[in-house]
Amino acid sequence: MVYVVDTAESLSAAGPDLAGLSPADRQLFRRFGWGPERAVPPDPLHLLIERHAAIAPSAIAVEHGGRRLTYGELDWHADRLATRLIEHGVRAGDHVALVVRRGVPMVVGILAILKAGAAYVPQDARITRPAILRHVLATTRAEIVLTQSDAPVTVPAGHTGIDIDSVMAERTDAAKPRVEITPDHACYVLFTSGTTGSPNGVVVTHANVANLLLTEPGDLGIRRGTVVGQILNIAFDMAAWEILGCLTHGGTLLIRDGDIEAAAGRADVLIATPTILSSLDPAKCTRLRTVAVAGEPCPRSLADRWARIGTFYNGCGPTEVTIVNTMRRHHPAAPLLTIGSPTPNNTVYLLDEHRAPCPIGDVGEMWAGGNCVTAGYLANPELNAERYAPDPFLGGGRMMFRTRDLARWTPDGQLEHLGRTDDQVKIRGFRIELDSVSAVLESLPGCTRAATLKLDDTTLVAFVQPATVDPVAAIRAVADALPYYCTPAVVHRLAALPVTSRGKIDKASLLRIARGEGAVA
Repeated sequence: MVYVVDTAESLSAAGPDLAGLSPADRQLFRRFGWGPERAVPPDPLHLLIERHAAIAPSAIAVEHGGRRLTYGELDWHADRLATRLIEHGVRAGDHVALVVRRGVPMVVGILAILKAGAAYVPQDARITRPAILRHVLATTRAEIVLTQSDAPVTVPAGHTGIDIDSVMAERTDAAKPRVEITPDHACYVLFTSGTTGSPNGVVVTHANVANLLLTEPGDLGIRRGTVVGQILNIAFDMAAWEILGCLTHGGTLLIRDGDIEAAAGRADVLIATPTILSSLDPAKCTRLRTVAVAGEPCPRSLADRWARIGTFYNGCGPTEVTIVNTMRRHHPAAPLLTIGSPTPNNTVYLLDEHRAPCPIGDVGEMWAGGNCVTAGYLANPELNAERYAPDPFLGGGRMMFRTRDLARWTPDGQLEHLGRTDDQVKIRGFRIELDSVSAVLESLPGCTRAATLKLDDTTLVAFVQPATVDPVAAIRAVADALPYYCTPAVVHRLAALPVTSRGKIDKASLLRIARGEGAVA
């Protein structure tokens, strides 16, 4: 079976949904908003990894801290751990918590859970609080928690903990598990920040993930022998792009220690947030040929710098649309840095507050459709109803997802990202896009990263990195480029902006600094 978007339906089938557009815009709505159709292998992802183990068992699959596993060894260890999971009652469609640190056991755990027919639920053992773990286990109804010996985790009562290291140390053989699942089975459950304080679990299927990893440009050109840096937190959805994107193509996953730059310097392919990438020196990453960023807006200067040394992709998409659903290769000579156009078998619609299509060139909210749209939030029907909706343009029972990203189509069909609806604030009654202020600051000579926050109803504050940026020049630049009410009252200079565990700018820490509750680095 091939999982592709059915584009056979004509635009006229959408009926009155396009009535507000001119005839020319109706054509562009379809031409710009539909990604190319591409065939996607229907096999679950672990079967693709098993094939590499059968074809090239001696090829290096994963390396961390001098420890290496070949594809044959990875497959063997994962078979034995999967057998253990099945013996403990794990069945197809179940969820298994994976609470580990970055390392070889992490990869064995992922593959074993998939082989058992279950979805892995990744949590970082270094930072996961007991209350969050209990919430994750209750939401997913996971009974098994995979751990590792050098990152002890207190497994809540009523759940079974299995130490991956202990299973790997055993030398007994096990038969290869053969659990029948379909591409619509869950591959992983990723917990995102919740507006009510509790994270929400997003169910991402094998078909969702395969659609990005096994088509261009999401495959990032990874092939057997390609070294892919693994630098991101396992609980961040872009880590699945690193790990599964590497292993399904037979590459070598190079897992970093504390030194990100050391791993980046040995990698051929790197996936990062702009904040993490801004901490690296391209001159020290001489092997890199492909870099992809997503997760937060990318400064133009950062994109230009890395695009000069190799292939650079700028992408966009929340967890709910499977890592990214738009991508664009950037060139330094390009007139604009965009987030590209829909990836294969996916669609993007720019809609107004009534969910009607916006004229081409007007700003609208991005709704995502097609194979990227995930199966929804676990145990949260209210949020599902708010963020997911039937797709009136594809029809056929398909769903679309409200990303809350603001964008407009360029004349050549690229998406210009213009912030998020939840980054819009009002200052003295005027609506302001915080990202637009940060973009001006990042255009200053020597400024590598910037962030802007609302301090109160009358005050904006901004932060720039590094500390050598002139704050007076920064305020003047904003005043010259934007309306007066966009000018920050103060610009804090930091050696480096604080970063969350997922590699994004830590805005909560910045707000504490602005309020005088935290030290300025």
